[in-house]
Amino acid sequence: MAPDQSKGGESTVTVLLALAVNLAIAVMKAIAGVITGSAAMMSEAAHSVADTFTEALLLTALRRSARPADRRHPFGYGKDRYFWSLLAAVSIFVSGAVFAFYEGFRTVFGAPEEQNSPVVGYVVLAVAFALESVSWTQAVRQVRREARAEERSMLAFLRVSDDPTVKTVFLEDSAALVGLLLAFGGLGLHQVTGSSVWDGVASLAIGALLAFAAYTLAATNRGLLIGRQADPVLVRAVWSQLRAAPEVERVVDLLTMAVGTDRVLVCARLDFDDSLGAADLERACVRIDAELRAAHVELDEVFLEPVPRNDPDLRSRVLARYGELKL
Repeated sequence: MAPDQSKGGESTVTVLLALAVNLAIAVMKAIAGVITGSAAMMSEAAHSVADTFTEALLLTALRRSARPADRRHPFGYGKDRYFWSLLAAVSIFVSGAVFAFYEGFRTVFGAPEEQNSPVVGYVVLAVAFALESVSWTQAVRQVRREARAEERSMLAFLRVSDDPTVKTVFLEDSAALVGLLLAFGGLGLHQVTGSSVWDGVASLAIGALLAFAAYTLAATNRGLLIGRQADPVLVRAVWSQLRAAPEVERVVDLLTMAVGTDRVLVCARLDFDDSLGAADLERACVRIDAELRAAHVELDEVFLEPVPRNDPDLRSRVLARYGELKL
């Protein structure tokens, strides 16, 4: 099985588990919110509803991005994953953060509210924390395994990963666990002090947490949709391999772009040995292409363009983009 297929299967399991957990938790929180009258609990219910919508969007992303290339989309549908993941980030903000802010401001600046049956809230929060931990553990397990395979820390892997689905599940589950602790604190302080302001403050904190998570995920997917450079480690490896080819005198320019999860487009402008004939040049390009694909399975399309190294217009464009290259 290809690496992207294996990772795609694990991502699907991670998303499906998160979907089932969030749907169950959303129902429990909503019931507890109605019983207790807690703004923080209602905000957490909205949080779980947003997460459920998010998982549905991520499943759509996984399914649609797996379609093969065709005439209308010759580079495939890999970026469909980024589009649906961007919608998932918007869902977290609109369905979760906005409602949490509303509940928080209403409770803090509105009339004091009575608290009913706080024990129900504590029980639901404890059960929700246990269930969320199951989904979070699966996401952490996948992130750690993939980070180890790339010899990176988890933080570095999340920063450069081109798979937004696992990053989304990891961040939203982490936010969910923190949100549950905030709701527990708001519920407890309301019970101890008798003031519903603490409940509202907890709801506002949950809203800020969700807004931060949504912004982080939206920024990641925005960069991938615009056309982000491939992993710098891969770029350096491709550059070194091209420079080592006997027919290549200099790598003049190297353009890469992530066109999907574990799918990279490469365009290299190379100054070949001037003594090569047309047939020799063609055979060299075919061989270099094959060697690059054999060494780096994530390469989806490879374009090699013969150019002179001393062309002033080309050099100025490269310098404008990268500055003095030190690869």
